Amino acid sequence: MANTSDIKNGLCINHNGKLFQVKEFQHVKPGKGPAFVRTKIKQIDTGRVLDHTFSAGHKIEIVRIENRDYQYLYQEGDSYVFMNNENFEQVNIQPSLVDKPEFLIEGMTVSIIYHAEEELPLVLELPMHIVSEVTYTEPGIKGDTATNTMKPATIASGAEVRVPLFIDTGEVIKVDTRTGVYVERVKD
Repeated sequence: MANTSDIKNGLCINHNGKLFQVKEFQHVKPGKGPAFVRTKIKQIDTGRVLDHTFSAGHKIEIVRIENRDYQYLYQEGDSYVFMNNENFEQVNIQPSLVDKPEFLIEGMTVSIIYHAEEELPLVLELPMHIVSEVTYTEPGIKGDTATNTMKPATIASGAEVRVPLFIDTGEVIKVDTRTGVYVERVKD
């Protein structure tokens, strides 16, 4: 059993019978009273982020997790099929584990976090950015680059993102998968 001095970003813990991952932490030693650790923890199965304060020396149960790289193959019924990049085994992942399935592109490499003791997939993490072609958007007008106005565009994965007015159908763009925001136009 570990205690609060072992808390660090990315640590997976069992708290109140549920699995949480530490996103942020801060050790606080006030002038009066005992020290404590202020944390932001993300519940793994729901994705909900909670603020929680642990008193110094509080016992925590650490859960061993592993990051494994998988390649997205295709969607089969209501699940997604991924292939392990090391041993080529295929695994079906339920949609509830995929945070933003609209950004999945066939052939992309993703990271799946596994509960090491139970061999159970917990979370699927997409790459931070994807590069995709714009399949449809309204035509841009020459000279529309002076303002920060955005228009809707559909990319190859089927997701809709907001892009600047100068982006046309057929252009390749970079999109941030965490926020779904246009980053830049990709040059050939």
